[in-house]
Amino acid sequence: MPNDTSDAEDPNNVTGQVFLARHGRTALNAEGRLRGLSNPPLDDVGREEAQRLGVELATYRPTMVITSPLQRAVSTGQAIAAYAGIPVVKIDGRLNDRDYGEWTGHPRAEVEEHFGSVDAAPGVEPAATVAQRAIAALAALTSENPRGPLVLVSHDAFNSALLAALDPGLTDLTQHTGCYNQLTRVDGRWHVDVINRVPG
Repeated sequence: MPNDTSDAEDPNNVTGQVFLARHGRTALNAEGRLRGLSNPPLDDVGREEAQRLGVELATYRPTMVITSPLQRAVSTGQAIAAYAGIPVVKIDGRLNDRDYGEWTGHPRAEVEEHFGSVDAAPGVEPAATVAQRAIAALAALTSENPRGPLVLVSHDAFNSALLAALDPGLTDLTQHTGCYNQLTRVDGRWHVDVINRVPG
C-alpha cells in the first residue's frame, strides 16, 4: 500500500506524529503564479500566517522543525520554532516544491489554459515523481528524527501529493497558505487525521 513505510522504519523508534505545514503567503501566491523552485519571501500576510501557525503548533510541543530550503518555508519554520522554543530549524531539500521548469513564475491560469493542465506543460516535474519523493521523504525524515512530534514545512504540490499517496481517497486537495495537516502512524501505517487546518 502507498502509506506502508514499515520496511524502512523501526515502529518502536520512529515518531508517530507529524504536522505537515504549508508556508505562509508570498506575492507570487497572491498573484496566482507558479512558485516552484523560485525563492520569493513571505509577504505581510504570509508573516502573520506563519506566526499563527507557530502559536497553534506550539501547543503540540514539537521536538523538531524541518523545512524545505526555500525562504518562504524557512521563514515559516523559524516562526513555528520560535513559538515552540526550538533553537534550531533543520533545512532539507527533500521537502522542496515541485519543479515547474520554464513555467515557474507564470500565472497558473495561463498555463492551464494553454496546455489543459499544469501536468501537461512540458518540463514540469511529473506528479508521480513528486508523490514518490514525498513518501520517501516522510519515511526518511521520521527515521532520522526519532523523537517527535515533528513539524515539516513544505509546499502545496508536495503536501497534496503526500496526502493523496497516504490516502488515495484524498483527491483535489486544497492547501491554503499557512495551513497544516496532522499525520499519525499506527501499527506502521500513516493516517491523515487533519487536512488544511488554518489557525485562527
